[in-house]
Amino acid sequence: MEKIDRYRDYIREVIGRHSVPPAYGDAEMQQIFDAEHDHYQLVHTGWHETERLYGCVLHLDIRDGRIWIQYDGTETGIADELAELGIPKEDIVLAYQPPYKRPYTGFGPEGIKHA
Repeated sequence: MEKIDRYRDYIREVIGRHSVPPAYGDAEMQQIFDAEHDHYQLVHTGWHETERLYGCVLHLDIRDGRIWIQYDGTETGIADELAELGIPKEDIVLAYQPPYKRPYTGFGPEGIKHA
């Protein structure tokens, strides 16, 4: 359980780093933390003139003792950030990659066939 608590803290830290409002419009960044079900998101919501702004920036889950990056809309990618915090690369799954590509990403264990 200590490992999962540490992973939750790291996810919160990384999401916090990326909670920078867009450069234009009247938008806010919403950090969504569901520690009970281990779902974590960063979304932006607001307006730019007459245009609605809304979108997911990050979506991570903790499943089977690993961090599953479901969506990463950052420029640099957060998998390396998580690894730099001390999370073993085999505990980071790039769920947005097709299962057949995951063994070649340098992250997550080989043979994971579900997302």
